[in-house]
Amino acid sequence: MSRRHQRWMEEILGGGSGGILHFETTPLKIVRAEKQFMTDNFGIQYLDCVSNVAHVGHCHPHVVAAGKNQMATLVSAQGFMNDALTKYVKQLVNKLPDVLSICYLVNSGSEANDLALRLARAYTNRKDVVVFDDAYHGNLGNLIDISPKMFKQMPLGKKEFVHVIPCPDTYRGLYREDDLRAAEKYVKEAEHIVRQAIRSNRKIACFVSESIVVNCGVIVPPRNYFRHLYNLIHEIGGVCIADEVQTGLGRTGEYFWAFEHYGVTPDIVCIGKPLGNGHPMGAVITTREIADSLGEYYSTFGGNPVACAIGMAVLDVIENEKLVQSAKAVGKTLLENLQQLRLNHRVIGDVRGIGLCIGVEIVEHKTSRKPATALAQTIIYKLKEEHHILVQVQGPGRNVICITPPMCFTQTNARSLFNALDTVLTSLAHSNTEGVIDIASNIVVPHPRSVLSMEDLENMSEELEGPEAKKARTSYDDID
Repeated sequence: MSRRHQRWMEEILGGGSGGILHFETTPLKIVRAEKQFMTDNFGIQYLDCVSNVAHVGHCHPHVVAAGKNQMATLVSAQGFMNDALTKYVKQLVNKLPDVLSICYLVNSGSEANDLALRLARAYTNRKDVVVFDDAYHGNLGNLIDISPKMFKQMPLGKKEFVHVIPCPDTYRGLYREDDLRAAEKYVKEAEHIVRQAIRSNRKIACFVSESIVVNCGVIVPPRNYFRHLYNLIHEIGGVCIADEVQTGLGRTGEYFWAFEHYGVTPDIVCIGKPLGNGHPMGAVITTREIADSLGEYYSTFGGNPVACAIGMAVLDVIENEKLVQSAKAVGKTLLENLQQLRLNHRVIGDVRGIGLCIGVEIVEHKTSRKPATALAQTIIYKLKEEHHILVQVQGPGRNVICITPPMCFTQTNARSLFNALDTVLTSLAHSNTEGVIDIASNIVVPHPRSVLSMEDLENMSEELEGPEAKKARTSYDDID
């Protein structure tokens, strides 16, 4: 990266803060968004296939109005009686199994996972945690300690109270898709590690996992896996925490929570970004017995009137617009089409997912299954530059294209994504991957459309919206 480019990036990040930009080599300056579309300062509109924060769609008018009206009426911290809080908690808890009856409202998924960890430790009077390899559960200190994706990069590495078990990845893991007993075998691996810890006088407080393991590359565990593993954790006196920050509120289609696909009931459920559609919200729901072990808990802004009004509006939109059913239907179509695409392109090693939570694994060759990290980067850049479609990569090899769009994503949008990906892969195959991004030197080989030089970037208008962006503005209802 040139010094001039670095200076510009630091200005964008506010003096060189530790933030990370999507598409670092050709970053986007997004100035507005509506539904499943985002618009940059040049008026170019992008199909957003990655913003699971905007769960029911960017700037949904019902959600915006709810927040605006409540903000104009009352904003307060906890400690006062609040009808909105009572109504919202009841509405949210009604979406969960009856045994999960106590709700704590917080401000983020990280805060939710941190509180869940505290609840589990208070209830069991133990400290040790079981997690998947390469998992990520948040950016607070306690969560970095139990997130292999993060602590592997830290000087001190893994703490003694953390026990890492294999992620049940049936594509490149220990046991593959053709093994009918993969679930039982992965649980046996986990049991071996857990029993070994117990023999070393460690006591397990909890098992923490995403229900669909998005951060590990959208891994969908075998059907019976969680049932067997939950039984093991309960047998040794621990509790099971479901991290539904990325998969909750109907994203996986058919059910409201991803854990329901496995026929299990966690002891604690954590929710984050989807709750507020962009407003900072999180929640922890657990049993009365576990909650009673914690004692007093206070979150200054968790469950404030504005958050509750927004949260209720989000749940209303999910119900009124039938977004769970839509996620199932649109996700099924997209998954089937992408699996067909896999047959036509040698670099697609696997396609997996449920509902609007899908991963496309890019490999050097189907036989070797070796992650094609640079190629995956090239694909997402070409989708952005040539087709104005935004996706991201996940997984340890940074080679899994992750598709988690707003829930208002339509069949038409799914076709656009499928066709664009087919076109990009075909062009790369014909050109022998000409135009691949050189990640090491942060150079992008120019494409015909939308690529700006650093001189262009430095000469950008400081206004949030240029004339072209204003001209391109459309109403929420007209976008799709």
